[in-house]
Amino acid sequence: MPQEVFERHADAYDDWFVLHRKVYRAECERIREILPAPDARTVEVGVGSGRFAVPLGIPIGIEPSVAIGRIARRRGIEVIQGVGESLPLKDGSCSAVLMVTVICFFDNTARAFAEAYRVLVPGGVLVAGFLEREGKVIQAYLRGETDHRFLSQGRFYTSEEVQALLCDAGFGIRSAETENDFCVIVAEKNNA
Repeated sequence: MPQEVFERHADAYDDWFVLHRKVYRAECERIREILPAPDARTVEVGVGSGRFAVPLGIPIGIEPSVAIGRIARRRGIEVIQGVGESLPLKDGSCSAVLMVTVICFFDNTARAFAEAYRVLVPGGVLVAGFLEREGKVIQAYLRGETDHRFLSQGRFYTSEEVQALLCDAGFGIRSAETENDFCVIVAEKNNA
């Protein structure tokens, strides 16, 4: 996880959601439509400043950045410092896991998906939202047409690549839809 840039620029990270309010709200609504009703065991991995957890009613967030996690705490989220590749949660302790715009920042995405699988109850759901590598936003960045301090730290995936990683971790894919470069995948932990 490229933590330093998030530590140094926590306010700039959080300001993005204000500056791009329309995009942020559209992404939040897409997730709201498919995320199972959050309960006390729903967690967001890479909770950031709480911009998704708060409006979606997710009470717990995992976040490696102390500075950004501090913002989420002020918004009422119980923030546990940690990384997706080694979740500080018990086996089968979560009803649902949300990962929004975080998978590109994992050091080991396959390991993070395996950890999500571990902490979910049988039948539990993982919802992953991310900017697709082939989309306009990431392609413009990769061609050098835009400068972005946070995207510069990322590794980007296609929907097919993410689905394959999820399947390798044991998940079954319920749905995968891309709209305006933003892909949302719903994956379910097998009942075994």
